[in-house]
Amino acid sequence: MEESVSENLESPFQRGAGVIKKFLKTLPSSPGVYRMIDSNEQILYVGKAKNLKNRVSSYTKANGQSTRILRMVSLTHAMEFVSTHTEVEALLLEANLIKKLKPRYNIILRDDKSFPYILITRDHEWSQITKHRGNRSRKGEYFGPFASAGAVNETLATFQRLFPLRSCTDSDFQSRTRPCLQYQIKRCSAPCVGRISHDDYETVVEEARAFLAGKSHSIQERLADKMQKASDALDFEQAAVLRDRLKAMAHIQSKQTINLNNVDEVDVIAAHQEGGQTCVQVFFIRSGQNLGNRAHYPAHNKDAEPGDVLNAFIGQFYDSRPAPKQIWVSHELPEGELISEALSIAAEKKISISTPKRGEKREMLEHAILNAKGALARKMAENASQKKHLQAVGELFSMETPPERIEAYDNSHVSGTHQVGAMIVAGPEGFVKKSYRKFNIKDADLAPGDDYGMMREVLTRRFSRLQKEDPDKIGSASGSREEWPDLVLIDGGQGQLSAAREVFDKLEIEDVTLVGIAKGPDRNAGRERFFMTGQAPFSLPEKDPTLYFLQRLRDEVHHFAITTHRAKRSKAIGKSPLDEIPGIGGKRKKALLNRFGSAKGVENAALADLEAIEGISKALARSIHDFFHEER
Repeated sequence: MEESVSENLESPFQRGAGVIKKFLKTLPSSPGVYRMIDSNEQILYVGKAKNLKNRVSSYTKANGQSTRILRMVSLTHAMEFVSTHTEVEALLLEANLIKKLKPRYNIILRDDKSFPYILITRDHEWSQITKHRGNRSRKGEYFGPFASAGAVNETLATFQRLFPLRSCTDSDFQSRTRPCLQYQIKRCSAPCVGRISHDDYETVVEEARAFLAGKSHSIQERLADKMQKASDALDFEQAAVLRDRLKAMAHIQSKQTINLNNVDEVDVIAAHQEGGQTCVQVFFIRSGQNLGNRAHYPAHNKDAEPGDVLNAFIGQFYDSRPAPKQIWVSHELPEGELISEALSIAAEKKISISTPKRGEKREMLEHAILNAKGALARKMAENASQKKHLQAVGELFSMETPPERIEAYDNSHVSGTHQVGAMIVAGPEGFVKKSYRKFNIKDADLAPGDDYGMMREVLTRRFSRLQKEDPDKIGSASGSREEWPDLVLIDGGQGQLSAAREVFDKLEIEDVTLVGIAKGPDRNAGRERFFMTGQAPFSLPEKDPTLYFLQRLRDEVHHFAITTHRAKRSKAIGKSPLDEIPGIGGKRKKALLNRFGSAKGVENAALADLEAIEGISKALARSIHDFFHEER
């Protein structure tokens, strides 16, 4: 059922309450979800009720209401309703709508990226082990979730030394005629070319499944027994292989084991509040192993209690991901039984939510609380510093107020090929990575390497879309529209600035500050020059904190542009980034991958670590390091 009303009464609250009262005559006394809407047709709040009529009528009374509720009612110009069969169904719908619409007066889980899993497939004769994100539709066993891609990548790199299963795609597997590099560095048993029998491969697959399921002790005993037998038979090469597998297993366990007895699977969720903000720390425990943790910072009103925050957080957190059998929370949930019932229905298994009070379970919860406290302290310190930087930037560029949203742009290409544009976003809470954008240059008439033309295309596409989706620059309470920047930084000098100004003039954009930032003579950092329309270029002292802040923005967009371009180029030529480094042949590539596990590991390696690799000279180590880190 959907209805809308818009009225003007004497006071804002009375007008809003009057809008709400008009619905009470027709509202059912049954479960459902309601939405409160402002004059701009933006969703203010999404709520659920066991009795819609009783819940909605409570908003018509000013006595006993918080300032947040009074303001929300005052802004209400319309309402919409959806009836449900049960309160559990209403709870599930409410969580889904909050995630989708992001109303400004709800507690909102802002960081809702999917978590990675390790997948051992079952849809091929020779099982594949791989990292997986998103919908779990592929046939096989999923192990996780892991807190980050880095955690699952590190585990996989070590895991494949322990269980040498194939990680290649089915098409690569079918087309191989000789073993790949993974076989050479002993991370695959090369089933593609018959270097292992199917029965022996299946034995390794079952060992891998058992290990990920928490049965590592029996596997260790079995491997140790095999190693001893190989040694007694003077088969020292096989004994060394088994020894390395045992070392790899010990390495994984040393990072993950937390010694929780009789715990199959549990998520430990702890909240800490300070300064009107909340950090929710989530630890993933599977088969007695710690698969990592992640901090979340839900958006909420300053008067929200920790239990209320966790109540809303859990409903949204498990809306699109499977819940474990147990969830331990640091604070009692106001609707704990209802949420437990809803999660159990969605998961088709019993989900228990509890707040342990003693023993090792409580110790684990206290550990999570301590992590939440530390993470929130760090974030608050970073935010305070970030706000000072934004205020200084506003003063530097003569802005009326400090910028709330900064967008920085750069382009990347090699001799005019694989041209891409990139945009990064920063605000009071630092880099807003979910708002980053990539632009594949589409203009077929553009001359190869025309940086000015590329910048014109990127800005035209970006701001034409903004004008179409948010012409009045009011933003969106639902979060469904793009946001307007206060400041646009262009990586480049007068020419790039002129190209950007041309776009702004054509689109009649006047209230966005536009600045070009260019390297100084010899492209030396610290001697940057700033370009603004109508005034001479200027520089800042080399050690100025504001200069350092602006350099970080410029470097971030530059790195994002190069990474985007490199990914596009590598995809086009089907090669690893290591293949593009002069002086890196098969032998050295093998040595690098054997030491660091992947091209990403090489990229993250320190110069000293690269120099320590046998066969890599200091000059070549510098070339490798510069390939990934030097600005080009």
